Amino acid sequence: MYRDKRIAVVMPAYNEARNIRRTLAGLPDYVDHIVVVDDASTDDTPRLLQEAAAQDARIVVIRHTVNQGCGVAKATCYIWCRDHDIDVVVAMDSDGQMDPAEMPSLLDPVVEDRADYAKGNRLVTGEAWKIIPRTRYLGNSALTLLTKIASGYWHVTDSQTGYSALNRKALKLLPWESLYPRYGWPNDLLVTLNIYNMRVMDVLVKPIYGVGEVSKMRIYRDVFRMSWLLVRLYLRRLLQKYIIRDFHPLVFFYALGAMLLLIDIPLLVRLVVRWFQGGSITNINMLAVLFCTFTGFQSILFAMLFDMEANRHLKGKE
Repeated sequence: MYRDKRIAVVMPAYNEARNIRRTLAGLPDYVDHIVVVDDASTDDTPRLLQEAAAQDARIVVIRHTVNQGCGVAKATCYIWCRDHDIDVVVAMDSDGQMDPAEMPSLLDPVVEDRADYAKGNRLVTGEAWKIIPRTRYLGNSALTLLTKIASGYWHVTDSQTGYSALNRKALKLLPWESLYPRYGWPNDLLVTLNIYNMRVMDVLVKPIYGVGEVSKMRIYRDVFRMSWLLVRLYLRRLLQKYIIRDFHPLVFFYALGAMLLLIDIPLLVRLVVRWFQGGSITNINMLAVLFCTFTGFQSILFAMLFDMEANRHLKGKE
């Protein structure tokens, strides 16, 4: 136990034979349960997990017979913790990129009820730019910006980190079975936490690379796929939070901005066509394009400011 709270560490594992034994051995003694979901690994991961479970009674191994993705594996972990009345769930990856010594920094805000969800932030220090591979750093930064907009947690950075702590309230409340099944899982989790008005806090953690980890994410492919996912998550949050569960006038600003920018497209096309055909444009066409462009973007920016203000109280207390 940690400060009278039952703690469970959860981690998905897929072909992590290189690192899984060292990762499990490094977990602190105050962890009550270690839940590992083997997502149909094809290497020695299943055997190593069984050996580790035989030596450490805290380890619970759940095996998926078919690979379902890291999101489903994480959801399986959280569902186990929900069903076993765990107080705080700490999520880690099984590749050794998270330092167990930093776990109290994540646990304390949750245990002290200063946050419902505390997550690691590897990007706040200047060392991250030197340590994290550049393509991953830039991809993470792009997804972080999009996740800020989609989730409403404008104070949250490093949206892709898997090192986090979640309290019992959120564990019982969130619909784990319906979260995104693959690499967009942490982004979907943040959006869902916002819909349920959970307090989220960033905690400084150090980036760890070069320990034998093998990333299964493909930046150039997954960034575009997840960008589309974030658009859908963003629309879902607006619908759930500001229309179905409550109402906020910011939806009018978003709607007005979107409508004006859509009208702007044919006006802009018409302007370009007339320019190439006759070498001149009409004043009314130019004024219409300028009005729709500036008013549309201004309306969306106003909506974002309202959104930031509406979610300000969901920032965990330092």
